[in-house]
Amino acid sequence: MRFHNGSIIAAGAAVALLSGCATTGALRRATEQQQASLAQQQSALAAERAERAASDSALRQDLGMVRGDVQALRTELQTLRTDFGAKITAMQDGLQFAMPVNFAFNDASVMDRDHVALERFAHVVQQYYPGSKVTVEGFADPAGSARYNLDLSKRRASAVRDYLVSQGLGGEQLNTVGYGKTRLVIPGAWGDKPGAEQNRRVVFVIESKGQRAVALGTSDSQ
Repeated sequence: MRFHNGSIIAAGAAVALLSGCATTGALRRATEQQQASLAQQQSALAAERAERAASDSALRQDLGMVRGDVQALRTELQTLRTDFGAKITAMQDGLQFAMPVNFAFNDASVMDRDHVALERFAHVVQQYYPGSKVTVEGFADPAGSARYNLDLSKRRASAVRDYLVSQGLGGEQLNTVGYGKTRLVIPGAWGDKPGAEQNRRVVFVIESKGQRAVALGTSDSQ
């Protein structure tokens, strides 16, 4: 079969034109897809930033803090550990502070030596947990009857509560409870026996909303 040169040239031009249109269309579709993908990534990034900002805002609200105070709180907690021997344990709904606040045998008076530790604890609560409830838990050594020790532990918790109120904490923020001679640190130690003073103690529990505040405390062994 014979073709005229003009027909061959025209056919070639048509093929080239169609090929060019196809290439242009493919490039356009690829560009549109890239733009759509970029828009999705930007949207996802914006959503992540918004979620992070909301989380940070909730964290500050839960802790009663302003921006920049998270690190300050970590420093305060570490100071309580190193300077006062506090054991801070993460709980489901807050933090437990086992402070070295102890009592003499058969006595519910706050000792002068514990004033500094209580003042620092009060400062931490005022600064970082103004909206949280604080429970003061009192304990006693195993000497005496269960009923007497229960009452003694309640008086110890109340004495510490009153001292914290004198340091500026609101009475409505503080709860007290006595557990008597349950949960002994040193079983069988009472009176002047070694370790007995550790049984005559108070423990603080700061209740927080959710578990965000818990994450700021490193669990210490009891």
